[in-house]
Amino acid sequence: MILATDLDGTFLGGDPDNRQRLYQLIDAHPGIKLVFVTGRGLEVVVPLLSDPAIPRPDYIICDVGATVVDGETLQAVYPLQSDIEATWPGEQVVLQSMAAFPGLERQNVPQQRRCSYFCEPGAVTEEIHRVAEKLGCDVLFSADMYLDLLPRGVNKGSTLKQLVTHLEADFDDVLVAGDTLNDLSMYEQGFKGVCVGESEPGLLEATGDRAKVLHAKLSGCGGILEALGHFGFLGPMGIDSELPGLGIKGKADLVMVYHRLPYEEVIEDGKLIRRPPSSPNGILPTLLSFFAQGQQGSWVAWSIHDPRKDRAFEVHTQVDKQRYANLVAARVALSKNDVDVFYKRFSKEAFWPTLHTFWERAVFREEDWAVFLKVNQLFAERTAAEAAEGAVVWLHDYNLWMVPAYLRPLRPDLTIAFFHHTYFPSADVFNVLPWRREIIGSLLQCDYIGFHIPRQSENFVDVIRGVAPVEALTSQDCAPRFLTYGCAVGLDRMTRSVAVHGRHIGLGAHPVGLDVGRVKEVIDQPECQQEMERLRAQLKGLRVVLSVERLDYTKGILAKMLAFEALLEAHPELVGKVSLLTICVPAAAEMTVYDTLLQQIEQAVGRINGRFSQVGWTPVHFFYRAFPFRELIAYYLMADVMWITPLRDGLNLVAKEYVATQGLCEGNGVLVLSEFAGAAAELHGALLTNPHDPHDLRDTLYVGLTLGKADRESRVRSMFAIVQHNDIKRWGDEFLQSVHESRQEGIKYLAENA
Repeated sequence: MILATDLDGTFLGGDPDNRQRLYQLIDAHPGIKLVFVTGRGLEVVVPLLSDPAIPRPDYIICDVGATVVDGETLQAVYPLQSDIEATWPGEQVVLQSMAAFPGLERQNVPQQRRCSYFCEPGAVTEEIHRVAEKLGCDVLFSADMYLDLLPRGVNKGSTLKQLVTHLEADFDDVLVAGDTLNDLSMYEQGFKGVCVGESEPGLLEATGDRAKVLHAKLSGCGGILEALGHFGFLGPMGIDSELPGLGIKGKADLVMVYHRLPYEEVIEDGKLIRRPPSSPNGILPTLLSFFAQGQQGSWVAWSIHDPRKDRAFEVHTQVDKQRYANLVAARVALSKNDVDVFYKRFSKEAFWPTLHTFWERAVFREEDWAVFLKVNQLFAERTAAEAAEGAVVWLHDYNLWMVPAYLRPLRPDLTIAFFHHTYFPSADVFNVLPWRREIIGSLLQCDYIGFHIPRQSENFVDVIRGVAPVEALTSQDCAPRFLTYGCAVGLDRMTRSVAVHGRHIGLGAHPVGLDVGRVKEVIDQPECQQEMERLRAQLKGLRVVLSVERLDYTKGILAKMLAFEALLEAHPELVGKVSLLTICVPAAAEMTVYDTLLQQIEQAVGRINGRFSQVGWTPVHFFYRAFPFRELIAYYLMADVMWITPLRDGLNLVAKEYVATQGLCEGNGVLVLSEFAGAAAELHGALLTNPHDPHDLRDTLYVGLTLGKADRESRVRSMFAIVQHNDIKRWGDEFLQSVHESRQEGIKYLAENA
């Protein structure tokens, strides 16, 4: 069958449950062709195509019938479009002819092959009709205010009739749906039709004597569902027999969806061993803590499965029976190739550089995108099976961007929350992505989306504006928690909630915190104290500048080396008195994109040491390896200056680790921090530097080395108070609290706008 439907008040209207049932029916039934028939221009319809909750039409008839395109490619359907074009005298000709008539106000909306005006009924004179006839145009006046001049013989119904004939479909297999007199022409072509509940009286009166037209009781999609049953389009078993079985809902009240399992899997002596994660990442313990009180939960993550091996794949495994009695890991089985493409190649080669504003480095492959979609769909299906009725699903980071698009249609009852751990760039950068509409459309299925800082959240709102009509509902001042005009990523006011396609989405800034207690445990260990004393003895009499980062072009390591070289040139009195210790953590072995960068860094280190080294003093110590967390803390303790200068960073937890270490020991170390790191907006007291400006990079480091003790101590106290208060537990609690509050606001918004 063909379902040809108006949009506003019809296919986009009605009770949310009925909308969901109709949309699921269309998605599940390959025999239904969907045609949007609307007075809107194509540009206004396009944003709907980015909403994964709305089925994508096979064809779109818009501009009151003057435009007809393929729903997938958005290319004109020929020869239908060329036939319409041949009868249109041209926009400027019509505008000039209508300019002489008073009371016509041109509609400020996209329009093709038509000219649309606002006017009072009395303004539509016989003279307008005569002029239109000379031009070869029809006059359509509707709702006592809309005037359209269209190519002769062209309207919604005529173009739909031509399309049905073009598709060689039977007229009895077509159901048209509308709610205003503007849709009347669709009912005059011999198709079956439905005027949905709450239709305009004029339409009901005009179709009252038509045997093939049903006047439905339910509004919007509910009326269309009525008509499908009334006309028997889906056979004697009806609609329910066509809807897909969604399976049995799970038991988890909170579902954590993360790319990493909450434990490590290793093979020892041919056996699979599961052990607590060795990474110092404080996020995993924090997320696990939400299940410590016996809450029913699931942790969805991927695990590599090789079907060639005898070992059966376990979907569900226990995480920690003693500490999290009712938490299970729900594993998504991926092949090694899936993981390599989805995570190690595509995410890092396409999304990572774009997110960090290095779009010229991005590599976009359609075949990789297909794997990314496949993996995200598997995550969504597993999540849908785990979640209890009305559960909260907490998704993490850009690797899972498309999960909401697949999850929302499967489980409309869920509260979907998303936290974006990486930087989110401005619209002119993000829009480089070939799949930006699909990604944003997916994220807009969430009930709440969190970012580290207000700037990233506001960037997201700007990106939405280029994809769909968005209404900012609420906003708040960023101060005093966040810097406003004091750094490159500062902002004075941020949007807290928006409405898109009738859905309420909450937004928030939640910089990830630190497990300060874990840092203290390490400091108190004798091994840490011994390591610190050993380092101090080795570097006695020297001012130590410490740099800790992973090998990545976003971290600005090479620029930092050049700035340190410039510092020694500009201030020869520092030669022999200051050393730079750089700890550079290697990237994964498969990521060869960093090989050239490593060579450039090593060459710079060699040149600097060759120029300035003296007996007993080396200016740059470069360690290309990962350090255990205990050793890192010892380095933090003895460093006079922590130099963190990423070119772009979502947050940067290393900065907080240094502050916590110095604060716990009542130290007076200086944090010199890139103003392009998210942490710069939160850590009042850091010396901010522009890593893109070599002179500023050099000079700010010099300030950090020469700052007075009282100033240093004051800055540490200020920053430590922030890190201690806004710790990792507060981050998690505040995020989930915001999710619940936003959900209530969303329910209220829907009730007020029903």
